[in-house]
Amino acid sequence: QVQLVESGGGLVQPGGSLRLSCAVSGFTLDHYAIGWFRQAPGKEREVVSCISPSDLSTIYVHSVKGRFTTSRDNAKNTVYLQMNSLKPEDTATYYCAAEGYYCSGEQSVYDYWGQGTQVTVSS
Repeated sequence: QVQLVESGGGLVQPGGSLRLSCAVSGFTLDHYAIGWFRQAPGKEREVVSCISPSDLSTIYVHSVKGRFTTSRDNAKNTVYLQMNSLKPEDTATYYCAAEGYYCSGEQSVYDYWGQGTQVTVSS
């Protein structure tokens, strides 16, 4: 059974950091690209970043460049989203999703999704 489980969300003050984890099971992580997405209240879900099986990371949202980084540990079947210098506009539910080998900014190509973890940036 394929499963992706996000964790690490919470409440953080502006300027703070969080590291989200996406633990996968039921498939071999090193054969899949993993994307991070977010959906803020009242807004459409957007793709934030993606990391390929070859460890190449792509950031799709300009506002997080230089602040967010993606990494993966295939041995732990886990992908991470390190978020630094958080801003109130980063508040959203964050999701990870798996896609067969190639990163994409197109959400529809992602086959498997986690349930999401809430990130709230507020003072």
